[in-house]
Amino acid sequence: MQQPHTITPAALPVVEAWATYRTGNATQYAADELAADRSSSVSVVIPARNEQETIGDIVSVIRRELVERVPLVDEIVVVDSRSTDATAVLARTAGARVVAQDDMTRGLPRMEGKGDALWSGLAASTGDIVAFVDGDLRDFSPAFVTGLVGPLLTERSIEFVKGFYHRPLVSATGVEVDGGGRVTELAARPLINLFWPELAGFVQPLAGEYAGRRSTLERIPFVSGYGVEIAMLIDLLDLVGLDALAQVDLGERHHRHQGIDALGRMSAQIMVTAWSRLHRHGLAATPLPPTTLLTQFQRGGDQPLPHLNREVVVSDVSVDERPPLVTLPRPAVRAA
Repeated sequence: MQQPHTITPAALPVVEAWATYRTGNATQYAADELAADRSSSVSVVIPARNEQETIGDIVSVIRRELVERVPLVDEIVVVDSRSTDATAVLARTAGARVVAQDDMTRGLPRMEGKGDALWSGLAASTGDIVAFVDGDLRDFSPAFVTGLVGPLLTERSIEFVKGFYHRPLVSATGVEVDGGGRVTELAARPLINLFWPELAGFVQPLAGEYAGRRSTLERIPFVSGYGVEIAMLIDLLDLVGLDALAQVDLGERHHRHQGIDALGRMSAQIMVTAWSRLHRHGLAATPLPPTTLLTQFQRGGDQPLPHLNREVVVSDVSVDERPPLVTLPRPAVRAA
């Protein structure tokens, strides 16, 4: 394992050089060519909570195009993250192996959030290469998978690949072509540029689509909440170094957008996660900030500040971590 990286003014030229030769495009990787030459097995893991509107289409596209038409993907694993709708049934019907998040973590402390579902999917899958895609994607293209696994199948020195894309934001007044990624621009990117400038070349550090080698992914912890993506990049930078990381343009991403209050909670979790990494590098005195409570205000309501005509909402934005899988006995895989 490499020693923790040193932040120096020389980081920016390094970023420019890295972005030049470690940035690719999904169109470079044809599924049939990758399948013909591959020597590694490939798993696709999809964390999903109440995604019955989209999960069936995503699984169907992957199975039809990358399992049946071209034998590139060996398994599709959907992690049912405590859904209350038909997500699990539709995913299984479309051809995925479905595992329940709580079955995969039975006997371990209960945790909330996406990161725990990702950890469960990594534990449940078997591929040498594991690609993660979100379960709320619309107009899903197989290029999301081929673009992510392509660099790993063709370049042995790459350990992890992050996707990026255009994210149109649809609102009542129209469409902003690149209006998505608000948490990235307002929270994650400033933090990265200030404290981890080596990672500044990542176009979308919080993207939910990425892939890595199992041997590497099993050596990092998974943050339980929305800090999982920024934690993963920081921890991988320490573990394998910048040169082993890459990014690929996946085109355009259509998905469900969150409201501003939810984005505020996401941003706070990202900041708490960044704080914990700063502490590990000796740049923060304590492992947690002074508080992990986030106070927000909603219009209307009569309690507890009626004179302000605002409802006070307090959320705990603390995060937990699942330890690296290599440190635990592999959980038995149970079907949901």
